[in-house]
Amino acid sequence: MSTTPLRVYGGVRGDHRRAERRAQLLEAGLDLLGAAGDGPALTVRGACQQAGLATRYFYESFADRDALAAAVYDHVVDDLATTTLEAVTTAGPDERAKVLAGLENIVRTIGRDPRRGRLLFSVSLSSPLLAQRRLDSSRLFAALLGGQAQDFYGITESPHLELTTHFIVGGLAQTLTAWLDGTLRLDERGLVEHCTEVFLAIAAGFGTAAADG
Repeated sequence: MSTTPLRVYGGVRGDHRRAERRAQLLEAGLDLLGAAGDGPALTVRGACQQAGLATRYFYESFADRDALAAAVYDHVVDDLATTTLEAVTTAGPDERAKVLAGLENIVRTIGRDPRRGRLLFSVSLSSPLLAQRRLDSSRLFAALLGGQAQDFYGITESPHLELTTHFIVGGLAQTLTAWLDGTLRLDERGLVEHCTEVFLAIAAGFGTAAADG
């Protein structure tokens, strides 16, 4: 196996340039998947044109169009999960502060970058691949919420906790869908405040379970 370092072009090593091209393709994929209305379909050629790259560079990082779509979705979800968890863990110690911080991050993220909101919640994006990714991400956020509830309230994992977290995550997803398509007419602050009250009302059961336990 050769140990020769990758060549340097314009002061940037080849592996870094490859990572930059991958990032460009992810951004292009998000542009296409998250386009408003009936935007152009995601294709290998279209993604490369959007990214300003030759088609040959696509296959450095992705096997096909579906691989790019999956990577774009996973990137958006991972970023949202990471930043939301960070917002919750660094918020004030009381329950309201943590719920408010998490919801503010979610609403701000999808509200200020509509591409992300459409990718995560638009009913027009209904391919089998994205449908499975949405199911997986719902399970991820329910698990994260359950973990936070266990830590904060000192409760153990249970069917009741699992049911409640899935109920909250599913309800929030539907609420955000209605907000993004204009059906739910609230500004960003109003949406966060109303959702916070709903979360706290449901979460009251966690506190009761901890007291009974």
